Amino acid sequence: MLRKDCFRPRGDIWPDLRVQIKRPTPCPSSLNLGLLTQKSRNAYFRAMQLATLRTARRDGQLLIVARRGDVCAPAPEPYSTLQAALDDWARSEPQLRAMWRKLDRGETKGDPVPHERLAAPLPRAYEWVDGSAYLNHVLLVRRARGAEPPPTLETDPLIYQGGSSDLLGPRDPITLADEDWGCDFEAEVAVILDDVPQGTLAADAGKYVRLVLIANDVSLRNLIPAELAKSFGFFQSKPATAFAPFAVTPDALGPAWEGGRLFAKMRSTYNGVVVGDCDTGPEMHFSFSELIAHITKTRRFAAGTILGSGTVSNRDRQAGVSCLAERRMLEIIEEGAPKTPFMRFGDSIEIEARIADDWSPFGRIIQRVERGRR
Repeated sequence: MLRKDCFRPRGDIWPDLRVQIKRPTPCPSSLNLGLLTQKSRNAYFRAMQLATLRTARRDGQLLIVARRGDVCAPAPEPYSTLQAALDDWARSEPQLRAMWRKLDRGETKGDPVPHERLAAPLPRAYEWVDGSAYLNHVLLVRRARGAEPPPTLETDPLIYQGGSSDLLGPRDPITLADEDWGCDFEAEVAVILDDVPQGTLAADAGKYVRLVLIANDVSLRNLIPAELAKSFGFFQSKPATAFAPFAVTPDALGPAWEGGRLFAKMRSTYNGVVVGDCDTGPEMHFSFSELIAHITKTRRFAAGTILGSGTVSNRDRQAGVSCLAERRMLEIIEEGAPKTPFMRFGDSIEIEARIADDWSPFGRIIQRVERGRR
């Protein structure tokens, strides 16, 4: 059991959040990975992790990372950036996978992973499209701002298009000009897509998912109501999104990736204390396959498009939260008013997802709020 003072001591902090750390949710498959032989384990975790080193080039240098996350090797030309590899995935993937196997087995010497110099796996993307597939989150945050959920909530996914020309790396700061804007973290699952044709059916959509990753989709909560009142969507209220260091191929996740969903524990650690340990799989109402079918109804998407799940959220309050807005709404429900402030200068957030054997395949997002320019 965690201590009661979950945040840095402040008079207006909520003191009673307790998050019980639990083992990752069992995958839909009955397979127990802990009982596998090493040979069988390698068969399930045979694919690769990719990262991007920040360099003078805008798209950085693509790195191939061993499964244990401690050593890496640069990808050669013509696939020296992740976007270049995605543009030619049919040819690049076998070459990169072969390099990964040699690195992971120790047959190729690697260098230590330079965590402080890693950018987002895609430092910039053609598109960043974010859904809201966890209905518990939709209901709570809409209630918090006095908005009714749409009547098609369970049948028609909510989607918005965010900025993608400047995606934050896993240790980049969250720059905030004004604390009154209501800065909030949002722990999400995301996928990077190949070229996806218009009119793709959900039954066919899974084959277009190339990589899986996790994100912190930062929101400025106090700017959202005025923007949405204009009926033209988010803009100023959605600053740059951050991504964990490693993007992994779906087959690297074994049975933790099934039905277009990641089955993991999404752990959010705010100011040094775990405030959320949420299941990513069971309550994702719309799978990534369904989200892909939705966004391709009227247009196609290019390789390198990133698609997000929306904030991971569970009805079980013992699982905690993946954003502060949910905690504030629960405080309103339980106590009549919110007590938890939004993020302030100096606050920190860490986000990671763990699957079977307590493996953290994506690495951690570690960010601190810093004062930015107006």
